[in-house]
Amino acid sequence: MDPRSRRVRGAHDLDLHLLEWSDEGVGMLLLHGFGNEAHIWDDFAPQMAPYYRTLALDHRGHGDSAWDPERRYDLETLVDDVAAVTRALAIERVVLVGHSLGGRVATLFGGRYPGSLAGLVLVDVGPELDARGISRIRSETVQNVDPVFASIDDYARLLSLHYPAAQPHAIQRMARHGVRSREDGRWVLKQDVALRNGLARAEDPEAAQEQQSRAVAAQRDALARLRCPTLVVRGAASDVFSADAADQLVEEVLVDGRLAVVPQAGHSVMTDNPAGFLEAIAGFALSQ
Repeated sequence: MDPRSRRVRGAHDLDLHLLEWSDEGVGMLLLHGFGNEAHIWDDFAPQMAPYYRTLALDHRGHGDSAWDPERRYDLETLVDDVAAVTRALAIERVVLVGHSLGGRVATLFGGRYPGSLAGLVLVDVGPELDARGISRIRSETVQNVDPVFASIDDYARLLSLHYPAAQPHAIQRMARHGVRSREDGRWVLKQDVALRNGLARAEDPEAAQEQQSRAVAAQRDALARLRCPTLVVRGAASDVFSADAADQLVEEVLVDGRLAVVPQAGHSVMTDNPAGFLEAIAGFALSQ
């Protein structure tokens, strides 16, 4: 099943891109992680389309969404985008499925609009993240600050190093949708270079620690306010979201939380083990 490509206005009237697999039923909006784009959900979304109005958004500065000339890429702005998209599409109740960055956006959206959530799925993300995985992602981003590739296959080879457990077809799809051609015949990443520069930039350790503490508190507060069923999905081999952090989130923070651990998967659960990812979510999603 091929999705329909759509354009919609986000916050600040920015032009955003999304994919729509079906247009009937309760909304299910899929939110990707940093550096990815909406096609990361291509294995999963068609399985939900018979039951939900299934859509996947390209965050601003990612995929085929516009780059923000004012470089407004903070979490609150991304939440504003989700609110604008759901309003524009007349989606009053929504199940949000968010991976990594998308999960943090979904969390804050739920805290701001708890009555709008029919359910929440957090994919390998929670308030507390493992410094090892964050350091790895930052290091990979430094390598990609302003890359140009001779071919899509060249980019796929780099992705295979950054996503060593991902299925080959997922690597090829990420490569195909992650770059755009230039007039000289070479290929460049679609993601706004300002985002990569921002993550790669050295930070003052004390300021970074203070910012991280505030972010953790905001995420925990938002999750504690939720009353909708929430599924936490963790990749068994994740270096970003530890087993202890996942257990604590479900047992101590969420009012109605449950945990699913997907084997043979790291942080990028949906590309590492698509079948296991679907199995982890299907029962939860179809019960909402």
